Amino acid sequence: MKVIHTKKQLIHAPKQFMAAGKFHPHPEVPERAEILMNAAKEFGLTPEQPKDYQLSYINKIHTERYIHYLQTIFKRWDRKKNTSEEVFPDIHPDRRDCGYPDSAEGQSGFHHADLSSPVGPYTWEAASWSAHSATHAAMLVKNGEEACYALSRPPGHHAAKDYAAGFCYLGNTAIAAQTLREKFKKIAILDIDVHHGNGTQDIFYERDDVFTVSIHADPVRFYPFCWGHANETGKNKGQGYNLNLPLTRDTKDKEYLITLQHALDCIEKFSPDALVVALGLDAYEKDPLQGFSITTGGFKKIGREIGGTMLPTVIVQEGGYVCPELGVNLSSFLEGFIIGRKI
Repeated sequence: MKVIHTKKQLIHAPKQFMAAGKFHPHPEVPERAEILMNAAKEFGLTPEQPKDYQLSYINKIHTERYIHYLQTIFKRWDRKKNTSEEVFPDIHPDRRDCGYPDSAEGQSGFHHADLSSPVGPYTWEAASWSAHSATHAAMLVKNGEEACYALSRPPGHHAAKDYAAGFCYLGNTAIAAQTLREKFKKIAILDIDVHHGNGTQDIFYERDDVFTVSIHADPVRFYPFCWGHANETGKNKGQGYNLNLPLTRDTKDKEYLITLQHALDCIEKFSPDALVVALGLDAYEKDPLQGFSITTGGFKKIGREIGGTMLPTVIVQEGGYVCPELGVNLSSFLEGFIIGRKI
């Protein structure tokens, strides 16, 4: 199996984000990708640099105005007087069908769902290369590889068609799925990040060719709060093709694996031609963002069950933050995944 990554993804280094009304040091740091890359290589994955796909796949997922915003906002923001060091919104519209502002300040409010995804001088470059990593991994699977790991950083599953959120700017998991659609008729996405993949849900919510499944901490008391509830099942043509499986905080291995089996049963009924796994290692019991209590051994079991689907698979890195076991947890998941494909 190959790991797709480039050091160009490391140049985005956000300084702070807001939670509970206070600014905190940002946990989505370049170091997490370095730890994961070292673990992937030590595990035996073959590193490969992604190609530059420019906007060929990004613009199939995101709106033109949002892409233009990400490409230009920092320079426009930096030209103004008395602005923050990073782009932070100070206004949010109450709906998406309102007027679209021309000003940098107004657009920052329109294109950010929260205060967790500041834009710095290198955010667009890093985010686009993160998306290229996901695209490249999907290209390899589309062209015959059984499975591939995209070490995408910054992550992507909270980024919707038209806005950034939750440390995410471009929907890497969604981009991988859309890339696979060039060959495969039906794609399943299984998101095992501790946070609901609201951006991925937004992108595919009215489609029936991509079945989105998310196992996550119940949003009634956990980010992203407003999305990820069990009654969100799709809309119009996509009705019945979105499955949210919220679990209580502190869920442990045994309970998680029962829900995972249900998710995999539903995916099997959908009968997809390929699978995209949004890999969040932040379900770990000692992850800094603490939501679930999955053990290192639990990730091996999760990987084994997912590998057992035997589907062509793109694994896209989402969450998982700096702690001593971060790299070990990736290795544990990969070991289980490979075992599952051999059973």
